[in-house]
Amino acid sequence: MLKRKIMDDLIKWKNSGPDKQCLLVKGARQVGKTYIIEQFIKANYKNYILINFELMPEYKSIFDGNLDIITLKKQLELNFPTVNLEANNVILFLDEIQACPNARVALKTFALDGTIDVIASGSLLGLYFKEVRSYPVGYEIYYELKSLDFEEYLWAVGIKEEYINECRKAFLNKEKIDDFYLDIFTKHFREYLIVGGMPEVVKKYLNTKSFTAAGEVQDKIMEAYLLDISKYAGLHDKPKIVDVLRSVPVQLAKKNKRFVFAEINNEKNIGTRKYISSLEWLKDAGIINFCYNLTQPAAPLMSNIILNTYKIYVQDVGLLVSMLDSSIKLNLLNEDLYINEGSIIENVCAMHLSKRKDRLTYFEKKSKLEIDFVLNINGEVTAIEVKSGNNKKAKSLDSIIQNYKTVSRYMMFELDTNIYIDEKKVEHYPLFMIMFIE
Repeated sequence: MLKRKIMDDLIKWKNSGPDKQCLLVKGARQVGKTYIIEQFIKANYKNYILINFELMPEYKSIFDGNLDIITLKKQLELNFPTVNLEANNVILFLDEIQACPNARVALKTFALDGTIDVIASGSLLGLYFKEVRSYPVGYEIYYELKSLDFEEYLWAVGIKEEYINECRKAFLNKEKIDDFYLDIFTKHFREYLIVGGMPEVVKKYLNTKSFTAAGEVQDKIMEAYLLDISKYAGLHDKPKIVDVLRSVPVQLAKKNKRFVFAEINNEKNIGTRKYISSLEWLKDAGIINFCYNLTQPAAPLMSNIILNTYKIYVQDVGLLVSMLDSSIKLNLLNEDLYINEGSIIENVCAMHLSKRKDRLTYFEKKSKLEIDFVLNINGEVTAIEVKSGNNKKAKSLDSIIQNYKTVSRYMMFELDTNIYIDEKKVEHYPLFMIMFIE
């Protein structure tokens, strides 16, 4: 069983009191939602009902009639007579809830009644919003589960938490770490760039130690995503969504990584209108993530976002690598992390930073100055540069220091470096420590 951070959040939710809201866990397909929730339920509840609406469509009828609590409980008791709904410690798990919009409506009823804990989960939730006639606003809380981050990957390979916490403490205190930590964690980080964090891929790699075997699982996941597009997207949207998805790694490999619609199929004079819905579809499916440019790197960052200028990243770095030429994996293992203009390193950083609540942002001005990421960390506007090649000079960061006093903290994540602060007060960290930014 892969240890996941969501388990602590699930336990916290369970213990939040009798007036708890229903919990809705969303995320892309195959990030491990069903598995981890079922493990949590079986370890913490004596009485439970598990319904997967895609595998068990006959149970949709439970939610076809009245959605008052008396009717819903009768329906559940008739369909699951061995489960005592009046007992303490009972939970209902509604998996793939997007396939039963009325079940989403019923979450309000369950939350108001408060006698049954309810967890719902689903993929492609944003694609079904029109079919839900009344959202249970105020009666459900969200948790987005993504693929394993690097810390979870380290747990999976057997690194003890105490060693990770020693590195975290060094990161927070800006103190140098021992070289053996640097060597071991960097070694696993290179593995992670290829394997990524999709649970089945990680398990396959750990069982076989074969990047080829792990890659075969990644290919199957990408095939499943393409099948989802074929199944759920509109007839005229399907080819456009596929074109956009295949364009993402190509555009990330540019020196200027801003996503340009005209470069999808080398079509001149193509504007937002043709492809923006395709990008939104992939975002709602949890496959990609946006990183927005800023008018200026100043607080509040959300007020300075340019909504029509952005970079697009793949939510899982292993899936991004699987979309590239097979030789890329060899380059990564041979320490050429700057392959494809550093897009893989930048993507893995975006993957970790996107788990923060704020939107991802960067700062680019007239194609001459670009800061990879700009974040608000504990009230400080922070410029972050990611360097994976031999050239570690950061001209853009120097320009930010000199010309933008709105930025008060500067961080650089680099290959094969230890923690130190230079004469310009730029904080330097090894690449893998991107996992410690919260």
